[in-house]
Amino acid sequence: MKETVSDLLQSALAALQSEGTLPADQTYTPQVGNTKDKSHGDYACNIALVASKAAGCPPRKLAEALVEKLPDSKAVEKVEIAGPGFINFFMSTASAFEVVNSILDEAESFGRNTQGKGEKVQVEFVSANPTGPLHVGHGRGAAIGDCLSRLLEANGYDVTREFYYNDAGAQINNLALSVQSRVKGLSPEDKDWPADGYRGDYIVDVAKAYLAGETVTADDRQVAAKADPEDRDAIREFAVAYLRREQDLDLKAFGVEFDVYFLESSLYEEGKVEATVKRLQENGYTYEHDGALWLKTTEFGDDKDRVMRKKDGGYTYFLPDVAYHLDKWQRGFTTVINEQGADHHSTVTRVRAGLQALNAGIPEGWPDYVLHQMVMVTRSGQEVKISKRAGSYVTVRDLIDEVGRDATRFFLAARRVDSQLTFDIDLARSQTNENPVYYIQYAHARICSVLRKMAEEGVTRGRNESVGDLSLLTLDEEKELANQLAKYPELIANSAALREPHHLAHYLRDLAGQFHTYYNAHKVLIEDTSIRDARVSLYLAIRQVIANGLDLMGVSAPEEM
Repeated sequence: MKETVSDLLQSALAALQSEGTLPADQTYTPQVGNTKDKSHGDYACNIALVASKAAGCPPRKLAEALVEKLPDSKAVEKVEIAGPGFINFFMSTASAFEVVNSILDEAESFGRNTQGKGEKVQVEFVSANPTGPLHVGHGRGAAIGDCLSRLLEANGYDVTREFYYNDAGAQINNLALSVQSRVKGLSPEDKDWPADGYRGDYIVDVAKAYLAGETVTADDRQVAAKADPEDRDAIREFAVAYLRREQDLDLKAFGVEFDVYFLESSLYEEGKVEATVKRLQENGYTYEHDGALWLKTTEFGDDKDRVMRKKDGGYTYFLPDVAYHLDKWQRGFTTVINEQGADHHSTVTRVRAGLQALNAGIPEGWPDYVLHQMVMVTRSGQEVKISKRAGSYVTVRDLIDEVGRDATRFFLAARRVDSQLTFDIDLARSQTNENPVYYIQYAHARICSVLRKMAEEGVTRGRNESVGDLSLLTLDEEKELANQLAKYPELIANSAALREPHHLAHYLRDLAGQFHTYYNAHKVLIEDTSIRDARVSLYLAIRQVIANGLDLMGVSAPEEM
């Protein structure tokens, strides 16, 4: 519908250019938007205000000239000029319901487009250290990252989902010390327990598996336990593989899969970290000070230079990140999106600075970042802080066990990423209209229930079979539902472009709300079969869009509840 209005305006603009009212050497692109107040029509455009200077006349006068040149269209009922020169379009009833047939024809493809043209995009998300179960912060990253990946695919991009394992460094050493202590019979209460050791029950499980000589299979390797309490390297290797497998099980329970698992340790083993340091040195962006090697990140907008290699010879955490992102660029990903917790905010500037200092042709501002805020879990109004399994935090598996995969995924992706999220377990478990995922799924199930009742009465409809004269849908609520359905393709495009999947959750909640209100006010199974059939066609379109939207969030669309 917006395209129809835009095409009409383009024709009017061309006509004014041919007459000399507007300069012929300029390009005008009408921005058509939805009106907030339906008394002002369905769509509005401010092109007269934008082009009035070029026309050398007041915006309202230019708007009048544009309206006069608009081609005739059955899609438009009337056009009005408002305020200083806004052009408001009131769409005809027939045109408003064209979207119903489009939805039923396109089915699962409705809302998808090819604007990405198969461009390779990498989305890195979760990327948890393999030191314990995934916590709810990782879960929020998983829900947002996976939903964003699905949205990008719906816009025609070739998406690679990647998980980066920080399997090197101090935290992995702490893991090995913790498991070794448990292997030797120590507990966190003992005085010899490592100061920064991990205390959750899962460490006990790893230690028992190691002593039992078990073999674990991670994504790219199989590790057999040596059962030797003194071999810390063997314990480290086994513990990392064990917890990588556990995290993979957490993610599968969450319905999230990755195309690539990338190990930090491989950057060292393959010499990519050293090669990055050498390149930065050769480019003249490093210097020695107080026994450490520094990178001149201030030359690329950082507030101070950063240490790359410490006095003890170890690298700071951002240096392997630079090497890792150079590897991403060399793999051909011109668009990379890192979905991470807000605690990574400080790394954005220095990683980008390091990439610029490589002089590798990487554009400024690459990669993109989506940083989510923390999650607080509550039950009965009180914060839930710990899990027995993890020892100090609530895990993703805890939430899935409590409220199910659908509610967990929806709740974690339904808020703006830059806002803190309170995950109310009681609300997520409730079967009320206050629970948004239940409310949306119930709309889908209600429509399926109507179709079952029709079948019991001997009236069968194909899944997306459009029957009936849609012009019989004359109620304001019906037209508003059609207009809401028509917004879906643009919403999918904008949500991906803005990297903001929460818009999809809000849209589905609004659509479900409009449907429930309409369902409660107007019966569909009525004696007038013509109106019944038209309304069922509208129902089927609503069901399809809800199913499509929920699928992009990784949430099911049940037929019974």
